[in-house]
Order: sequence, then C-alpha cells, then structure tokens
Amino acid sequence: MLALVVAHGLAAAVAPGLVRWLGRRAFLALALVPLAAVVWALTQTGTVLDGGVVEESSAWIPSLGFTLDLTLDSLRWLMVLIVAGVGVVVLAYCAWYFEDSSRGLVGFASSFSAFVGAMLGLVLADNLLLLFVFWELTTIASFLLIGFDPTNRASRRAAIQALLVTTLGGLAMLVGMLLLGQVAGTFSLAAIVADPPSGAATTVAVWLILVGALSKSAIVPFQFWLPGAMAAPTPVSAYLHAASMVKAGLLLVALLVPAFADTPGWRPVLLTLGVATMVSGGWRALRQIDVKLLLAYGTVSQLGFLLVVLAVGSRTAALAGTALVLAHALFKSTLFLVVGVVDRLTGTRDLHTLSGVGRRLPALAVAAALAGASMAGLPPLVGFLGKETMWTALLELTHDGNTAGVPVWAGWLLVAGVLLGSSLTAAYTVRFWWGAFATKPGVAPTAVRPLAVPFAAGPVLLAALGLVLGFLGAGLTDALQPYADRFEAGDHEEYLALWHGLELPLLLSAVTVVVGAALFVVRDPLCAFQHRVELPVSGGQVYRATLRGVDRLAVEVTGTVQRGSAASYLAIILLVVAAGPGTALVLALVDGPDLKVFAWDSLGQPAVGLVMIAAAVMTVRSRRRLRAFILAGVTGYGCALLFVLHGAPDIALTQILVETVALVVIVLVLRRLPDYFSDKPLHPIRYARMALAAVIGAVVSGVLVVAGSSRTAEAVSTRFAKAAYEFGYGRNVVNVTLVDIRAWDTFGEISVLVVAATGVASLVFLDTRSGGVRRLADADPATQEAHAASAPTARTWLPAPGTLSPDRRSIVFEVVTRLIFHSILVFSVYLLIAGHNLPGGGFAAGMVAGLALMVRYLAGGRYELAEALPIDAGVIIGTGLFVAAVSGLGPVAFGGEVLQTADVYVDLPLLGELHLVSSVGFDIGVYLVVTGLVLDLLRTFGARLDRQILTAQREADRSQQPAEVSP
Repeated sequence: MLALVVAHGLAAAVAPGLVRWLGRRAFLALALVPLAAVVWALTQTGTVLDGGVVEESSAWIPSLGFTLDLTLDSLRWLMVLIVAGVGVVVLAYCAWYFEDSSRGLVGFASSFSAFVGAMLGLVLADNLLLLFVFWELTTIASFLLIGFDPTNRASRRAAIQALLVTTLGGLAMLVGMLLLGQVAGTFSLAAIVADPPSGAATTVAVWLILVGALSKSAIVPFQFWLPGAMAAPTPVSAYLHAASMVKAGLLLVALLVPAFADTPGWRPVLLTLGVATMVSGGWRALRQIDVKLLLAYGTVSQLGFLLVVLAVGSRTAALAGTALVLAHALFKSTLFLVVGVVDRLTGTRDLHTLSGVGRRLPALAVAAALAGASMAGLPPLVGFLGKETMWTALLELTHDGNTAGVPVWAGWLLVAGVLLGSSLTAAYTVRFWWGAFATKPGVAPTAVRPLAVPFAAGPVLLAALGLVLGFLGAGLTDALQPYADRFEAGDHEEYLALWHGLELPLLLSAVTVVVGAALFVVRDPLCAFQHRVELPVSGGQVYRATLRGVDRLAVEVTGTVQRGSAASYLAIILLVVAAGPGTALVLALVDGPDLKVFAWDSLGQPAVGLVMIAAAVMTVRSRRRLRAFILAGVTGYGCALLFVLHGAPDIALTQILVETVALVVIVLVLRRLPDYFSDKPLHPIRYARMALAAVIGAVVSGVLVVAGSSRTAEAVSTRFAKAAYEFGYGRNVVNVTLVDIRAWDTFGEISVLVVAATGVASLVFLDTRSGGVRRLADADPATQEAHAASAPTARTWLPAPGTLSPDRRSIVFEVVTRLIFHSILVFSVYLLIAGHNLPGGGFAAGMVAGLALMVRYLAGGRYELAEALPIDAGVIIGTGLFVAAVSGLGPVAFGGEVLQTADVYVDLPLLGELHLVSSVGFDIGVYLVVTGLVLDLLRTFGARLDRQILTAQREADRSQQPAEVSP
C-alpha cells in the first residue's frame, strides 16, 4: 500500500519530464500508476468480501510514536477503486482534452498525479495524524489545480477560497484529532472505533473533526467554495467533484459513524445540514445557464444527500450510503467529462446557445442520459439501487423505537426534506440534458467539431459501468456487507436490488420523478420566482465580507503597530516580556522561593561587573553615537571576561569575536548616520522608556535568579561532558554539543543565518545580493589610472589601496595587514580543526576568517575586499549550508542515522596517528556559512555604502562647479 502511494509521488516528480518528452500523451503513461492501484485492490477482493482487513505499518518518527499505518477494509476498498479507477479514466481523458501547446501542462500533470496519490493515501490511512497529512496534501494539490491558470482572476480567487475554507476546517480537525488521540490513548482509527472513548472531551474532539469533514465536503455553511472550483479545467472538476476531495469528508463521517453516531447532536445537526445542503444546492442548480456550473451546484446537492444517508448510523443506511457513493462517483464523473467534450467541440457551455448537439454526438448524449438517469434515481441504473435502499433506511426512522433513536416526527420531516431535494435533483438532471443536447426551437444548430473516439471513451465507459452495476445488486450487497455489518440490524436484512415490490420506497421514487418533470416544465416561471425570492445574503458574500474585514483589521493593526519606528517595535516586545514573564516572576516571588544567591566566586567578578555597569551608564548618557556603541561593546567584552573567570574559554572566545565583528559593522553603518544623537530636550516619552528599561532589567535579573534557584530536576547538561567524549569523540563539550548533541538546532540556526543574510541585503538594497563582485580590474578608468599613478612600478603591499584617497591610507596598516592576513586565516583553520577538543569550532573559526577579511577591507577599501575573496557571498553561504546538509545525511549511506557521528584513526607518515571525526564536515559547513555572512555584511554595509558615498560626493562636486557661460 505504501509503495502505491509512493509510486504516485514518483509519478508526480517525473511528470514534468514526461510531458516535455511525450507531450499530452504523457497522461497515458501517468494513468498506469493508478491503474496499478486498481489492479492491486481487485486482487484483495476475496479478503475484503470475507470481512478481512489488510494492514501495513512502517515506522516514520519512532521517537514520537508516529507510524505509517495503512489499512484496507471493505469501505476503503470501495474508495480505492473509486479514487484510483476514476483517476485512470480522467488521466487518459486528459490526453485528448489538452493540446501539446496548452499552458501550464507540465505543472498540471505533476499536481494531478500528486492529487491522486494524496487521496489514495488519505483513503488508506489508519493513523489520525497520517490521515491529516494526506488531508492537507489534497488541499494543496486542489489549490494548484483549481488555480491552474494563474493569469485568470476567477481561477486565483476560486483556488484561494477553496484553500482558506478547507484549511480552516482542517486546522479545527487537527485539534480534534489530537484531542481524540489523547483521550483514547491511541491515534489508530481502527482502535478508536473498536473501543470508542466517551465524555465531554470526546464530544468536543468529534465535533472539531466534523468541522473539517463538513468543510471538505462543501456542506452548509461551507458549500460556497465548491461551485467556484469549477474554474479549474474540466478533468479536475470531474475528479474533484466525483471521486476525490469532496469524498474525503464523507469518508471520515462513514469511518466515525459506527462509533460516534450517538454523540450528542450528531444526528440532529448532520441530518439538518445535509438536507439544507441538498435542497439549497438543487434549488441553485435549477437556475444555472452554464451546464458545468449546473453540475457543480448539483454536486453540492448530492453531497448533502450523501451526508444524510451516511450520518443516520443504521445498517440499511450504511448499505445505501456506500452504494450511493459508488453511484455518485460514476454518474458525476461521466457528466463532467461529457461537459468537457461538449465544451471542447462546440466552444460553449451556455445551455441557451447549445442546440442539436445530441444528434451530432449521439454516443455522448446516451452516456449523459444514462448518468443523468442514475443521478435522478431511475431504474435500471446503480443510482436507483442506492436510492431505493435509502428510502427504506429513512422510513425506518419513522417507526417508533427505531434503532437510531430519532423521534417519529423528525423521521417524517427528514423524509419530506429528502423528497424535496430528490425532486429538485430530477428537475436539474432533465434541465442539464435538455440544455446540453436537445434541439431547441428558434435556436440555430450548434457547430460541432469532429469527435475523436478515445476522447469519448472515458464517459461512455463510466456510464456503461453504472448501467451494468444496476443489474448486479446481489454482488454489490455482498461487497458492501462487511461495512454494513458494523451497525445494528433493523427489523429485516435489507439488500440492493432493482425490484423490492410495490412498496412505499418505489412510490417515493416515482413521486420524485413526477415532481422533477413538473418543475422542469415550469422552469421559466420558476427561474423568475427564484430571482424574486433570492436571499439577500449568501455564503460567498459572508466569506468575502469576512475577508474584507480581516484585511481591514490587518491594515489598521499594521498601521498602528508597524509604523517604521524601531523604538516602538522594541517597546512592544519589552512590554510583552514585562507582562508575561514579569507576571510569572511576581507570582513566584509571592510564593517565597528559596533563593540561592552567591555574591561572587572570585574578586575578579565584581570588578568586571562594576566596569560593565559604568560602561552601561556612560552609554545611555553619551551624545555621540560612536562613543555610545563603543561603550556598549565594553559590556560585551566584560561579559566575555566573566565567561573566562567562570572557566568557559570557548564561549568567551565566541563572545569576543561576535562583539568585535558587530562593532566594526556598526561603525560602518554609522557613516550614514549623524555623529550625535538628538539635541532636543527630554520628551516625556523618554521617561517612560527609562522606566520600561528599568522594569525589564529587574524582570530579567529576577527571572534568572528565581529560575536558577527553583530547579527540581537534574540539569540535562550535566551528562553532556560524558556524552561528548563517548558519543561525540571530543573533549570540547561546547563544540560537540553544537555539531553533534544539538546538531539539529545548529542546522536550523545556520539556516536562519542564511535567511538573515538575504534579508539584510534585500532590506538595505533593492537589487539582489549577486550583483557581481567588482575587482580592481572592473573599476572605472579613472580609478585604475589613480591606482597606477600611486604605484607605477614599485611593488605594492596590497593590490588595491591605491584606489583610496591619500587621507584614507595608512602605510603601516597596509604593511601589518600584509603580514598578518594569511596568519589569521591559518589560525581560523586551526580553530576549525582543533575545535572538537580545544577552544574553537566552526562558528569561532568563521568569525576569525571574517575578521581577516575585515582587516583587508579596512586597509585597502572595497576593491581590496574583492581582491581578498573574489567570490559572491551567497555562493559561500549556500555552499556551507549544502556541506552541512551532506555531512548530516552522509551516515545514512552507511546504515547510520542522520547527523550521527563516526570516527576513524588514520596513521600518517611523520604525523603519526590522526583521529578524524565525521562531525568536522558539519563544522566546515558552519565555517563557510559564518564566513559568507561576514563577507555579505562587509559588502553590504562596507563596499556598497562606499560606492554610494563616492557617488554622492561626485554629484556634490559637479553641482558646485560654476556653469559655463557662452560668449
């Protein structure tokens, strides 16, 4: 089963290549994958008919107890045949529906194959969390397929609408699944249904899951998204409306009803919503002019009808519901595929324009007639089998003491509602066939292009299957019996058959046909009446009004909070800290915790602390920006000194390097800012900021003291030293923690660094980072001449300082840079390699390499930076992330786990025995990412700002030159 699902994923992956190679014929190759699923399901028929269950389980995330549990029982067997079988027909149909030149064909083929695979996985999933994964995959795939044409505004709106509505329901369903799994003690759906929990939590969980089911199956009040989905290509509509996405919610109801039909509110709510959906959908379908939109509203009506039958929770209703699910898949897919052929051959779907099409396309007209008869519940189609049994199931509810516990009056009211809905179904069925195929008086015959026989093969095959199954009632009863046997039997054993005798169900079927025909006869006055009594508010209008309200609220909140003031942003963050952790701190202090506070371990600590306090006070009192930042840096260096006093040289080294790099970058930025802070008198708001700063200082200090004094369990870090040596093969606990024990966190952090680097460049400059690395050879002629004039023959210490003005050059600095640059790089490599056992590591080594580049830039300017490392920073960062990922995946090739560390001892001549650890590869990736990040900062805030400053100076010089006066 898992192999079948994975095969669809692989088909989606290779679909683009197949389409480029074979064109539209690629759909025939892709259809082989769901065909394999159909064949496999047919081979399991004997097991399923005997009431057996095929199970398959594979570990996915063992630490979370998450397994890939797949199950095939009678209900899922039926759904697999529907999902995969209709998928085969629709994919083959696409080979003639599209042209080789159709726009977006590559993406369509991939998305459709993924859609079939996701739906297949959803049908087979037994684990609730796995079911949710496939549930959301169908949502994403349907979004891509409905929005097939991104240039079409209607397609985009319909895709977004379907995505938002179904995702909202899916999120509610996820909460319900998590709650139900916690209450039941398992996420296995089979186990939960076999031994269902009870209580208020279970009721809440079930209803949250039902919200997701109702939204997916377009049940009132979520019904408005489905008609909009008709903006998708017709093959998508045929599959989505008949066999896949909308069936997912009904499948979930069918899986839950044996265990939770007696949940408070289940029958009253679901049966009411089902009838309301059935009637409203049928009522709207009667006035549609577009035959495809007519079918879309008809789908809404049929989904409500199916919900009514499946939600009753009796044996007869289960038998009727599963039969109707099969019938609906056959007739609805047939009708949509027929519409696709008519649309392609005539160029219109307007039922007022179409005329005489049935005479030109007799095979299609017959197929549509058979499918329509099945939808209306006429014999001898399979739809009639299901409807006859459905009437029996509903009439059981009108008896005193019925097994479902429904009051008699409610049972008769339900029968009346379904009778009205079925009559509307018969009416819009006739309207569809008349509109698409009939010859209309006074309307010119529609021009029809020649029909390719394979193009009509799909709908004809499905319609014929619906006819054949109508005569196989006994076989269908045997196939669907295992699911129906999950429910308590009624007064008699019901079965599917064309003839049950002259009984009330047959009379009700006849009434629906007669009333439907009458409604069709009075269609024009009825449409006029519908227009007069149309409700002032619809679900779509509520949806759009809600979106407008949310958008407006977002604009107002953004305008209030995001005003471009860094001070305001910081104040909001700090206020949240004061309100959240600050409140928790106050409550903890009220409880009187046993505070464990030590003044100092050595006299050096208070001395450093006093220096840091003095620097902080002087920082806030400084009017000069550069002085303020340097004083702020003193607090950072003081923190590093405290790490040294505490015996943490590795952390101290990192702190010093970060402070140094940050200080240099800040100085570069200060070139574009005023030298002094504002001279304005103190504004009252500044006193509020001072108070907030004092509160935050107190909160942070208090939280550190209280949290450190309130530990009740042993710190996990106490075992890191032993683990670092035994499993990480290193003595530097800090470095081994980063590249081994918490390697996943580190990989996430360097990924964030990549995003941050990209964000910095894009925020400062409007163009991309990869705008080219300008070396000395790429400089303008004037700059090159100046460089040549500064050193015409003599050997220069550095390549590019000649491009600087004399007042910015320092020969001593250039000489020192020439002498120490390579030594610093070698030292960075040493820190990288030695960091596993000594202070260092990839991060510190990368910062040291970045400092070497800083020295080159400060000594020789922006062209010198390019000469030092003429590689784009993005390439270095991306390479580092790639190296880290590959080193993490490497152990898998040797049977290990992701990011698992291995070591080897190698004897080298002269050097002796060398201990190599695989996590060094991960450290190399970190090294490259950090080096690239520093280079990016230098080029962003250094080299490119230099270019801006120089350009501004040249423009200022030109503006000050006197204008030439003509004689």
